[in-house]
Amino acid sequence: MKSATFILLSGIVSCSAYAENTLTVVSYGGNLTNAQIQAAHKPFTAATGTRVISEDYSGGIAQIKTQVDNKKVTWDVVDAEIPNVIRACNNGLLERIDPATLAPAPDGTPAAKDFLPGALTECGVASYVWSTVMAYNTKAFKGEQPHTLKDFFDTKRFPGKRALRKAPQVNLEWALMADGVPREEVYEMLGTEDGLDRAFAKLDTIKKDTIWWEAGAQAPQLLADGEVSMISAYSGRIVIAQQKEQQPFKIVWDGQMYDMEAWVVPAGNPKKDLAMDFLKFATQSSVLADQSNYIAYGPTRLSAQALVDPKVKPNLPTSPENFASALQVDSQWWGDHADELNERFNAWLSK
Repeated sequence: MKSATFILLSGIVSCSAYAENTLTVVSYGGNLTNAQIQAAHKPFTAATGTRVISEDYSGGIAQIKTQVDNKKVTWDVVDAEIPNVIRACNNGLLERIDPATLAPAPDGTPAAKDFLPGALTECGVASYVWSTVMAYNTKAFKGEQPHTLKDFFDTKRFPGKRALRKAPQVNLEWALMADGVPREEVYEMLGTEDGLDRAFAKLDTIKKDTIWWEAGAQAPQLLADGEVSMISAYSGRIVIAQQKEQQPFKIVWDGQMYDMEAWVVPAGNPKKDLAMDFLKFATQSSVLADQSNYIAYGPTRLSAQALVDPKVKPNLPTSPENFASALQVDSQWWGDHADELNERFNAWLSK
C-alpha cells in the first residue's frame, strides 16, 4: 500500500554504517503500531539496514522521566500525546527538534509550512491526527438520519440513548457548539462562569438518556449491542467496526474534536543521531500518507493528504469535507483547567 517513493533524508548515511544498529521505537500497540511498522519501521530498515524494535506503553511521561533521570535511556523514539510532549519538553526530558532539518514536501515546500498548526513543537513532530466524532447506528432511525452535532442533543427528533465519554473534555465543547456557539469562540466561552453554566445546562438536556463510557472499545460495542442509538467515539474505532465487522455505523463529522500525537526523542539518548534520522524519515509526506492507508488517522502534513489512497480519504478526519467543521482540542487550556473541571463534572454526574 505504498503511496509514493520514499525519500532518503540527506542526514541518513549509508546502509553499511547502520547495519549493526538497532532502534527501539515505542507506541501504543494494536492497529496503530501495526500501521507504523508497515509505513515507517520496515521501510526505514530497508533503507538503512537498522533493525527497529517495537515496544508498547500506555502513555504518560513517567517512564521517559525515569530513564532520563537515571541516565539510562533505552527508548530511542516515542509516540506521545502533544500535552505530554510539551510537559516533558519543559522539564528537559526531550531533545529539541529543528523544523529546518525535516524533509520538505514533494514540491519543495519547507516542513514548517507543510504541517498543520500545532503539529510542530520544540521537542516533537506530530505524525497523525485522531478525533472524537459523533456516530450512530443507521438501523436506529428508519426515517430522517442525524447529520449535525445538534441532532445528538435532540432526543425528540432522534430518540434513543446516547453514550458519551465519562470526562468533561469534548463533552463541554460539544455542548456549547450544539447550543449555537461558534467554534472559534468555544474556549473563550468555557473560560467564563456563564459559559460553563451554559455547557452543563445543555448536557442536562440529555443526562437522563446518557450512558457513560471510559474505555474506547466500549462506545462502538454499546452501539452494536443496540443499547444506544448515538455515541461519541474515536473515529478510527468506528471505521474498523464498519470495515472489519460490517457494522451499519455512520460517522457524523460535524463538530469533530481532533488532536495529534507526536514522535519524540528522550534527552540524553546515546543513539540520538539515529533516532533523529528515524524521526525525519517517519515524518516525510509519503510515509505519513502510507500510514493513513493502514489506519484511519489523518496525516499531519498538508502535502500528505493528496498521497493517501482515494478509497481511504473519506474515512480520515483530515479530509477537507470532514475537517471543515473540526475543532482542535486546546491542550494548553485543558492543562490549565482540567483539575477544576474534572471535579465539577464528577459532582454534576453524581447529582
